[in-house]
Amino acid sequence: MALASNSRLLIAAGAVFLLLILVAAAFVITSRGGGEAPETGRATGTTTPPEATGGETTTPAAYEVTTSSVTTEQTKPITVLVLFDVGGRGDLSFNDMAALGADRAAEELGVDVVFQTPQSLAVMESVLDAASRSGEYDLIVLVGFLWQEPLEKVAPRYPEQKYALIDAATRERYDNVASYLFREQEVASLVGIIAADIANNISQATGEEAKAGAVAGMDIPPLWRFHIGYLYGVQYYNQAMGTDVEMVWTYTGRFDDPTLGKTTAEQMLQQGVRVFYGVAGLTHVGMFNAVKEAASRGVTAFSIGQDASQEWYDPQTIIISGLKRVDVAVYTAIKDVVDGRFRGGIVSLGLKEGGLGLSDEEIIKYFAEIAAETGQLPEGLTPEKVVEIVMSQREKWISDDGWRLVEELKQKIINGEIKFVTPQDHDTYDSIIEELKAGNLEAALES
Repeated sequence: MALASNSRLLIAAGAVFLLLILVAAAFVITSRGGGEAPETGRATGTTTPPEATGGETTTPAAYEVTTSSVTTEQTKPITVLVLFDVGGRGDLSFNDMAALGADRAAEELGVDVVFQTPQSLAVMESVLDAASRSGEYDLIVLVGFLWQEPLEKVAPRYPEQKYALIDAATRERYDNVASYLFREQEVASLVGIIAADIANNISQATGEEAKAGAVAGMDIPPLWRFHIGYLYGVQYYNQAMGTDVEMVWTYTGRFDDPTLGKTTAEQMLQQGVRVFYGVAGLTHVGMFNAVKEAASRGVTAFSIGQDASQEWYDPQTIIISGLKRVDVAVYTAIKDVVDGRFRGGIVSLGLKEGGLGLSDEEIIKYFAEIAAETGQLPEGLTPEKVVEIVMSQREKWISDDGWRLVEELKQKIINGEIKFVTPQDHDTYDSIIEELKAGNLEAALES
């Protein structure tokens, strides 16, 4: 495929990190205009949504900050409105993950789910206001940070309406708003172990130096957390295995430039990097393409996706993906309403809650099926073939020791033995990175 086509097909990747990152950078969207009719009815499809794995529980969630409860007596079946961002369903990313969680809630909890996609950023506030004013919904789920500002304007007008904001938080606390955030360091640390293991195995096979890298977006707090977790995982592997895998982290400054991502990855390939973690949204689609082209020239190199399962894009070289389980956040929010447990405040999701993890066969197939249904799966592939190729590559390039260390660290995080620090300023972030480079794993952890 041409680069332009590939970039379009994986716009999902850009949406994911643009939604995640720009909210932390105080990005402001002005939302005004008219509304539109929702897509009504419980969603169904030909794919079977996978359930979350990897955590002890998916609900109840861990509430870091809570305000007073908002409860209303239910006199009718619970109805939930899921408001996607402007990408809508079929994006192979955030929106499809959200739909997965809502579909699961419809099936398991018996709620009625309505989906709606705003036609543009300009109408988001009026769409939300109209839905809130209707009084038809027991919960309105808002997918992504683009809903933050509209929600901050609308929520105070309708104090009895419950809202769940996914992967963003309102700047003020509202009793009727639950904001779902993720502890990114946790999944990045598991990815770091996998990347180090693959790099070490490539080194043993080729005689090259073992180097793992990452193509990152902007130098802002959410990426600091990914950086800390990834480097921690690499060093955790090095200390456990007696290896010296080097980690190269490169900020591109962009989340929407696949050409820049491609040239950045090509430069890193020349430096000997052989495993690439994509944390740059649409920019890291270019990284995928650079690694794919290098592999076609006989270079042994692999990519790792992030947020949704991205293996379908090129299963020969995209060997695994870190997951941000938006579906778990949506399902948890709905279940809290069903159980009468809804509370306003910040809800923190990590490995323990099943909100983060690594892609498995089920979710790889799920996203490959969506890609096939929407005409985006590369020619000659089927969902089953995608899974077969990925599993074969993992069998060859990820060792039993690598998987053992992933499970070991995962359990330490779930059990609370390891809690990552969240730096509040750049100096603290820089200090943690320097300490990790020197082998001080404790520098990344809460004391």
